[in-house]
Order: sequence, then C-alpha cells, then structure tokens
Amino acid sequence: MNKLLAMIVVLAAPALCGAAYPDGRPAATLRMDAQDQGVVLKHGDGPAGCDQRGARDLWVFEAGGSYYMHYDGAGPKGWLACLATSPDLVHWTKKGPALDFGQPGQDDSASASYGVTYFDGQTWHMFYLGTPHTSPAPDLIPSFPYLTLKAHGASPSGPWIKQRDVVPFRCTPHTYYDVTASPGHIIKQGDEYLMFFSAAANDSHGTHRTISIARTKNLDGSWQVDPQPIVPPAEQIENTSLYFEPQNQTWFLFTNHIGMEGFEYTDAVWVYWSKDLNHWDATHKAVVLDGHNCRWSKKCIGLPGVMKVGTKLAVLYDAPGGQSKSHMQRDIGLAWLPLPLVVPDAKE
Repeated sequence: MNKLLAMIVVLAAPALCGAAYPDGRPAATLRMDAQDQGVVLKHGDGPAGCDQRGARDLWVFEAGGSYYMHYDGAGPKGWLACLATSPDLVHWTKKGPALDFGQPGQDDSASASYGVTYFDGQTWHMFYLGTPHTSPAPDLIPSFPYLTLKAHGASPSGPWIKQRDVVPFRCTPHTYYDVTASPGHIIKQGDEYLMFFSAAANDSHGTHRTISIARTKNLDGSWQVDPQPIVPPAEQIENTSLYFEPQNQTWFLFTNHIGMEGFEYTDAVWVYWSKDLNHWDATHKAVVLDGHNCRWSKKCIGLPGVMKVGTKLAVLYDAPGGQSKSHMQRDIGLAWLPLPLVVPDAKE
C-alpha cells in the first residue's frame, strides 16, 4: 500500500467498525478515516438567540471566494436555517436566520431548516426542509413529515423569497418516502438536474431511511422521484453531500448513518462510491468519521457537508460532544481527507 492509500484506508477492528447492530441493520466494514480538526462553530451566541439550543444539519458552499454555511439553529421558537460566512472554513461569522417560519397551517409553520442551494448561473435556488410538526418545547425538534420546499434569491446570502406555488415533490403514502422527502445535493447531468434527497418510511418495525434521486429539467417546476432508492432503506442513512474525484472518475456520496444503542441516533459519517450517478451498490461504503477518530464527540456524529480546499477535502459535520447522543446542544466540527480520494480496498 502506498503512503496516500495508507492515509485514507484503514480496515477497522470489529469493535470499531462492522460490529452488528441490535436490529440487524447493515454495518460498514471499511474505513476512509478523516483527520479531525475539532469544533469550528459553537452554538449559543447567534443573533437574537437563533442557535441558543444548538447548531447542526449544515449545508456548505462557496461563492465569490467566500464560504457560506446554512445550519439549523435551534432557537426559542424552533429550528431555522441560519447563515454563517467564512474565509477559511475555520473562522465563522454568524448572520442569523436565512429563513423564517411559515404562517399557521403552512408546511413550514414549525420549522424552515436545512437550506440546500444551487446556482444556475443567474439565480440562486434554495430547497429547504419544512414541517408543521415538532417535539414539545423547549427542544422543538422537527418531526415528520419532512418536506422539500423552495425559495430563490439574487445572491448566496439571499434574501430568500419563498415560492409557495412551487411543489418539488412530496411524501407519498405507502412508498419508501411516506414520512420523509427532504432536500439533498443537486447535480446537473446533461439537461437534467438530479437531487439526492432523503427518504424515509414508517412501519410496525420502525423508521427506515435511505437516499433516492428526484429529477427535473426545471428548478422552478416539479420533480419526478425514482421508483426505487439508490440503496435499500435498511441502510439507515440520510442527507447527502457529493464529491467527484476526477483522477479516478468516481463519485463519493457522504451521508450520515443512523445507528442504534438503546435508541436511534446519528452515529457516524459514511461514504458510498460509484462511477455512475444512477447506479449505486450498497456494499461500496466506508466509515469516514465516528467516535473512533473524532477528537471531541465519541458517540454521536451528524450530517456531513464536503468541500474541496486545495489538496484536501473538508468534511464539516455536527455533534454534541463527549458521550452525548442528544439532538440538542450540538456544535459544528471540521475534519479533512487528503486528495485524490481513493476507493477503499478490503485486500489492502
């Protein structure tokens, strides 16, 4: 194994990776270990208390030489997508909420969060998570259904104008996305846009989560959801951030995994890989960040966002720290992978 591969691929001992989950959900048996830098954005000091109870579920993007991050700020009235900007992904300036709650009866009346952006060369588009339901105060955690709503803006910092007449797609009863059809990373392929969105369904055995593709040729129109997700719902993954490695023509899809230890919680960042955006193999996956290599959070690791920076890939994520598995009191951390990314090889 060459030095670069040795930095990327670490086959884990059973105690750290590949151990069975109590309900039998699949485990990842390979590792692509990121090097953790630690916390780069702490919750609690956002404008008007917008993140007083936590900062999590981030979307990071670059525009005009600056980095922008939407993150879910848990504020006094609920969770909203908040904006922070940075010159280097390490030092962040909080700007406050990028969205506001909808009116009573609207799909985002309880939360307008997780704002995924796409710039088409003229207009900035935001697809965000809306829901009319939350857990009880004071946490006000968004609860099903998780819906995809639309807004647009003239700049990467907004202001964002909600487009109530645009319905990208919705949860559909008796499908694999009957309680979650929430936004994800958008890739343009030819004249078509592909959104790798989060899907989930409930049955008598619990919630089953996966990633699927929705397609459109019009970002202000409706999307067609694929009849099957990219990997089975047994994978228990949600949310997406993709990176294309030109040296080996491979797509890497970063996602957060839902584990179980007494109850379900986000236990790791996983990565899947494929040379074809339309075809994925559930066995082609590895652990990127978990309690083994995170410096400050040993049980719980949340949603990833990736960004190329020079010769490295930045991996931003949220976590509550220590042994906590809580949804609340999370901060944003930063880890790094060396480039080019190499597909892990179980023989190495």
